[in-house]
Amino acid sequence: MSKFIQITGRDNVAVALEPLRAGETYLGVTLLEDVPAGHKFALRDIPQNGNIIKYAFPIGHATRDIAAGSWVHTHNVKTNLSGLLEYSYNPHPCAMPVDREATFEGYVREDGRVGIRNEVWIVNTVGCVNGTAKALEAMAQAAYGDRVDGIHCFVHPYGCSQLGEDHRNTQKLLAAMVRHPNAGAVLVLSLGCENNNVTEFKKVLGDYNPERVKFLVTQDCEDEIEAGMKLLDELTAYAARARRQSVPASELVIGLKCGGSDGLSGITANPLLGATSDLLARHGGTTLLTEVPEMFGAETILMDRCRDRATFDKAVALINDFKAYFIRHGQEVYENPSPGNKAGGITTLEDKSLGCTQKGGTAEVRDVLKYCEPVREKGLNLVQGPGNDLCAITALMAAGAQMVLFTTGRGTPVGAPVPTVKVATNTPLAQKKRGWIDFNAGVLVQGATMEETVETFFAKLLRIASGERTQSEIHGYREIAIFKDGVTL
Repeated sequence: MSKFIQITGRDNVAVALEPLRAGETYLGVTLLEDVPAGHKFALRDIPQNGNIIKYAFPIGHATRDIAAGSWVHTHNVKTNLSGLLEYSYNPHPCAMPVDREATFEGYVREDGRVGIRNEVWIVNTVGCVNGTAKALEAMAQAAYGDRVDGIHCFVHPYGCSQLGEDHRNTQKLLAAMVRHPNAGAVLVLSLGCENNNVTEFKKVLGDYNPERVKFLVTQDCEDEIEAGMKLLDELTAYAARARRQSVPASELVIGLKCGGSDGLSGITANPLLGATSDLLARHGGTTLLTEVPEMFGAETILMDRCRDRATFDKAVALINDFKAYFIRHGQEVYENPSPGNKAGGITTLEDKSLGCTQKGGTAEVRDVLKYCEPVREKGLNLVQGPGNDLCAITALMAAGAQMVLFTTGRGTPVGAPVPTVKVATNTPLAQKKRGWIDFNAGVLVQGATMEETVETFFAKLLRIASGERTQSEIHGYREIAIFKDGVTL
């Protein structure tokens, strides 16, 4: 195993794969100081204001002269990004042929979509009934849990005292949950007096099957627990009628996410997700990429892969609207990476973004979706959403992801309402956090090839789609977070 990696021949830095010591020599360069694992060192002298090149792109500039063999990080590098940008469309043809076939065992729903779980979900119209939802979840799981893959509620603080777009986003997000194909049946739980009351929520939800979706207004009944259990009995009985059947991998919709990233994220786990995204495109399937602020600095790579000018224009709006969101709140647009990212070796937002967007592979960008907008196009889609882990995985679920692939170098237990597959960027994390991690991409710097690793990983995803549980499911890690931008009364 090599102790370092130079990602491309154009790079003027290399990344340590394990802690390196001053005085050691690599690629003819003697280290002048210790370099932590995941961090960078200079392969040649870099003058003040000279660009730091990684992934064949600038990730910032030197704030002072950097001698070959020096540790390259936040103490001597600054981002090149500033302000809003204008973009031009320079298309790079990259459509993927559909030339692979595979199947999994899924649940075909009445609208033709396919679920990979047959669960009963309790969806609250308002946070005031969170306690009731949790009580019903526990009681129904004990009473009826053997009928379905699980009974789950998802608490949140919203649904009332919100205004404008925030209120609409809450309604759209909750409606997307009610419609999600992983839910065989849904109990919509309401207080009764909230802004997002059942009458108003039904306007956003639209048509529904009354056998699959039932409503309970807790202010209207004497004993909401008794009434809720009666409805959950009916809903689990309805959901239990569904059976797994063989369906093509083209029916898979997979979300792509990273969190708790480190210096290996853009070298192992994120490229693995990118190769998997490309492979799923070759099967005719769909992947969703979000975390818009973590596209800043790498956005032109995605824009040039847009299938046409209209999609490019939507991608430009996606980026600029998110920058305007920061500016509107008086925040620094490029206030990233996080302290944990920096400790793991990520220096600037460009460094983070160029690694983050590796998850999107090389395929054509087929569409750009607004927050909670359902996916329509097969292939790679961009989804409006922040970098925040909980908000991002919730946005992916709302767009239609049946599972989320989540890479991490530092480790996190967080899980979406849908199966969340944790992919470690490094072997020590995978060995230390076996209760969090489902797959170890660290093998890619230990001699494994990308080709064999992606095939092994894809086979595991088909097993998960067919019912194999992820660590987040085993431990009950399921949460939502609704994106908020505005006033709370």
